[in-house]
Amino acid sequence: MNNSRAAILGRISQALGHEAAADAPAVMLRVNDPARGPQPQWAEAPRERFLTKLAKVAGTYAEVTSDAEIVRTVGDYLAAQNLPPRLVVAPHPLLAGVIWPEGWQVACRRAQGDDRVGLAVAFCGIAETGSLVLLSGPESPTTLNFLPDDFLCLLPDNRIVPRMEDAWALLRAERGSLPRATNLITGPSRTADVEQTIQLGAHGPRRLHVLLRAG
Repeated sequence: MNNSRAAILGRISQALGHEAAADAPAVMLRVNDPARGPQPQWAEAPRERFLTKLAKVAGTYAEVTSDAEIVRTVGDYLAAQNLPPRLVVAPHPLLAGVIWPEGWQVACRRAQGDDRVGLAVAFCGIAETGSLVLLSGPESPTTLNFLPDDFLCLLPDNRIVPRMEDAWALLRAERGSLPRATNLITGPSRTADVEQTIQLGAHGPRRLHVLLRAG
């Protein structure tokens, strides 16, 4: 911590009467090793808990075990929604080996306003809430998370952590620092602002479909 920052923190701490917080090493220790408060307990394994919570927030899923099954599952989803074989895919290493059928229109790029279906890869899943964690970056464009009506997301099942705190701990351990944006997605976008009636797709995708891949 530089001297200017330490001085600012010291003045804030003194003004608040938190003299102990003026100790810069103690502050950084708290930041780098935060204490955990009370946490909910459950008997389910993280994978089962995640799927239960995902269903409660109107998310769906399918299990895949190979690149070929990713193609088949995406095809099944498009057919079920009466959609053409057209989608935009994240330039992620876990999707680089997928061979899409001839005749499909598959773009590997950021999503645009007229893209209907997007496929991305989650950094991890959170069993506690059924949430997906996605990190912004070249291999995971944030536009894919919000612009398409139908958001498909590949999640290796060995990347499901029990609780929110575990997701942040995993991020710190693997990345060291936060990306520009970290998005937590819990089911399709929804609002009840109008007459307390749930409307899907208000601020993002209308549907969320998880491709759960065995790790």
